[in-house]
Amino acid sequence: IKEGSGLTCSLGAAPNKFLAKIASDMDKPDGLTIIGPETVDRFIESLPIHKVPGVGKNTHEKLRVMGIRSLGDVKQYPEELLVKKLGKFGHRLAQFSRGIDRSAVTPATETKSVSAEETLPADTDDRVLLKRYILGQAERIARELRTLGVGARTISIKIKDSDFRQVTRSLTIREATQSSDVIIREASRLLEQHRMARKTRLIGVGVSNLVSTAEPVQMDIFEQSDTRDAHRRKLDEAIDTITGRFGADAIGRASLKERK
Repeated sequence: IKEGSGLTCSLGAAPNKFLAKIASDMDKPDGLTIIGPETVDRFIESLPIHKVPGVGKNTHEKLRVMGIRSLGDVKQYPEELLVKKLGKFGHRLAQFSRGIDRSAVTPATETKSVSAEETLPADTDDRVLLKRYILGQAERIARELRTLGVGARTISIKIKDSDFRQVTRSLTIREATQSSDVIIREASRLLEQHRMARKTRLIGVGVSNLVSTAEPVQMDIFEQSDTRDAHRRKLDEAIDTITGRFGADAIGRASLKERK
């Protein structure tokens, strides 16, 4: 991670989520902490109670009054008393003190779509201004697609007018893209096709029909490669590197500044 982005991170490994979370906080900003099964009891005995997830300021004070300074101290008290003093959290704390956490590790679900939308400061029928919002949203969406390692084939816009009536328009392109230029172009085309009977209150862009960029792409043997696409990809990579290291506002299009 550090070599690829210049950012540091800390990692924790343990027999369950509760202990792994604490372990990940032990050696920040750039360390690894492993709590093995054979060291769990010793670790719990000396763990300051304020380090336990869920122990906020009020709970910490209640535990201090009870004479509890470490997670190991909790084992001296009946679970019924802990529940009486702390509510449902008392039950969890009693389990934590014995190294038990039965909460499941839920894997991240597959992303089906990526979108961005904004409510405008004032209702407008200025298509030039709306396209600037589309531009900024498309940039964020494309950056997210590249982070996820996927491309999108379906592009859509969402428009809510001053009477809160909502319209959604979409189109599907032949090849999946993660290019902001393509998303901007197609979303702008959808905006042009929209008959604006009332001023717009909210504008949004979304993409779906996602495919992994690792999947092979069927090439057209009669289609010549476009060097502009290659140049744009290199530019996107450079922008991603800069924003990944210095933040999303570190670099951007000049036209977005005009919107502010």
